[in-house]
Amino acid sequence: MHTPNYWNSTPLDQLSRDEWELLCDGCGKCCLHKLQDDETDEVFYTRVSCRLLNNKSGRCGDYENRFSTVPDCMDVASMTDREMKWLPNTCAYRLRSESKDLPEWHPLISGHPSSVFKDPTSIRGRVVSETDVRESDLQDYIIRWIEA
Repeated sequence: MHTPNYWNSTPLDQLSRDEWELLCDGCGKCCLHKLQDDETDEVFYTRVSCRLLNNKSGRCGDYENRFSTVPDCMDVASMTDREMKWLPNTCAYRLRSESKDLPEWHPLISGHPSSVFKDPTSIRGRVVSETDVRESDLQDYIIRWIEA
């Protein structure tokens, strides 16, 4: 049983596996390819997704096996606070690591799992798979509607 508003009162490193998974809003933004400026360290999102991301549902197509299928899949649970900058500024894990509140569209706040798609920066239907893009062309797919 979860304590009410556990996401605000329990440190990230003390969440149960179930609580950790519930904190994820399922936005899929962590599944997008990112580029980093070598001079400024600024992170840029592209609209190119991991091959496992289902563009229609906005969800991973093989969540349970993602780390073995995609070796460079982001393991958010093992990220340091410094590495959290690779997550979007709307990510619940990043928000909690920065002691910020979850947005109103987050499923834990709204009570509805699909409310994440009310976020104006939802990726559902707006991305292309990495299988359709050459790695050398990633910079052509940089987007400004998601911020790190």
